[in-house]
Amino acid sequence: MPGIEELTLPIVVGTAIVDSINPCAIGVLILLVATLLQLTRDKKKMLFLGSVYVTVVYITYLLAGLGLIWFQGLLIALGVSIYVGLLIGIITIILGIIEIKDFFWYGQGFSLAIPPQYAELIKEKVKKVTFAGAIFLGALVALVELPCTGGPYLAITAVLAKQFNFTALIYLLIYNFIFVLPLIIMLLMAYFGIASESMKKWKESNKKWMRLGTGLLLLGLGIFLILYYLNYI
Repeated sequence: MPGIEELTLPIVVGTAIVDSINPCAIGVLILLVATLLQLTRDKKKMLFLGSVYVTVVYITYLLAGLGLIWFQGLLIALGVSIYVGLLIGIITIILGIIEIKDFFWYGQGFSLAIPPQYAELIKEKVKKVTFAGAIFLGALVALVELPCTGGPYLAITAVLAKQFNFTALIYLLIYNFIFVLPLIIMLLMAYFGIASESMKKWKESNKKWMRLGTGLLLLGLGIFLILYYLNYI
């Protein structure tokens, strides 16, 4: 059975970089940092609670990836993984088209974003964040942002599931570290005095380019997955 030999480290790193620069998780972190700085002038507390948030996002996203790999491994054992892989490839292409659509016509029609009801819940939780609240917020954001960020992750885990070994685990750990790296950088920027408002303006001005980059990546990954699985029918 083919393994992960077609999935090189540069592909994993490149995909993770594009996936990490997404408006969803970054937007929530900016809101969290801004609120913490309003509630307290203690930057160490802000750094601590922000670090808890980022860590929980990492762990939750990693567990979600392991769950996807386990499920897809089960499908491999049942002998239907090829057809599921082709379906994932098609879904990935559709998600890419939606992201590219948002580059040109954001807000028109269906978009990949955190559902409005969860966005409001997140805003409420941020206003009264504590240690336990930061844990809950990190887990909540990681789960509800999957419609916004899950396309590349779904594609990568579909390939890793073909032969999940130590190398595949390392790839998954690296992917998830890169995914939260922008959050770590922005948290440190806030700690060293860069205003959250500046970060928010940067995010808003580059949001459409993030979506275009993600869309093009998803198109490429979808085509890669389809060709990858067609070779083994």
